[in-house]
Amino acid sequence: MSQPTPDKVKPRYGVMGNPIGHSKSPLIHALFAEQTDQNLSYEAILVEIGAFGGAVATFRAAGGKGLNVTVPFKRDAWKLVDERSPCAELAGAVNTIVMREDGTLFGDNTDGVGLVRDIRDNLGITLAGKKVLWLGAGGAVRGVLGPLLQEGPSTVVIANRTPARAQELADAFEDHGNTEGCGFDDLDSYRFDIVINGTSASLKGEVPPLPDTLLASGALCYDMMYGAEPTSFMVWADDHNSAHISDGLGMLVEQAAESFLIWRGVKPQTAPVITAVRASLQRA
Repeated sequence: MSQPTPDKVKPRYGVMGNPIGHSKSPLIHALFAEQTDQNLSYEAILVEIGAFGGAVATFRAAGGKGLNVTVPFKRDAWKLVDERSPCAELAGAVNTIVMREDGTLFGDNTDGVGLVRDIRDNLGITLAGKKVLWLGAGGAVRGVLGPLLQEGPSTVVIANRTPARAQELADAFEDHGNTEGCGFDDLDSYRFDIVINGTSASLKGEVPPLPDTLLASGALCYDMMYGAEPTSFMVWADDHNSAHISDGLGMLVEQAAESFLIWRGVKPQTAPVITAVRASLQRA
């Protein structure tokens, strides 16, 4: 029997992180591939801390075509690639790598696009003219602030336990929109239309210290974390009569869809995949 020709070998994709066993990306991309009749493989790859560059080289040598990158390697990916999109350049982080035929690596960041599409398209909430509060000043906010500010909110306030870190981020993006930085203790006089929790507090069953008067009428509370049950921040939002409450599962699927488009040139439908992944969480 003749050996398969290269064009009959499944293009290989994957996601690298540490930890990675919890990742829903293989399921998401398998559903995208089935929906769009794309013949490919996608796997979750555990990478040891400090070994990211070597892992990427090994993956490429084995026929890899593209990678998603998650915690804690997004900054490593930003440094590794040969060329970056403007969004990735601004974010200082890469979550999508394209392995080009000429041997170079192209890096993009689809996190912000994923968040904006979930809020704007899936939840039907416009960002233009809104007062937005972002909780936390970690890597998550830097990856999404650019696309978020492009939607034209009236202001984006970044609040963090360490106010100086919040102000540093606000200053870094001041040319892209109206940004402010402050501590959690400084929020008493504010009212927000949209509050996005970018902290990891929900993973511990906690909520950042927030005033009871934080939410404007009709507000959206959005947690970037997700799970089978509402997160602690979502419970707080419900207790404070937030009009709209969402976790970050839609963002996860939307950012994956943008990566899929970059790699394969086709944009999958996300709504049925969000439904399927939500169902998988309930079964787990």
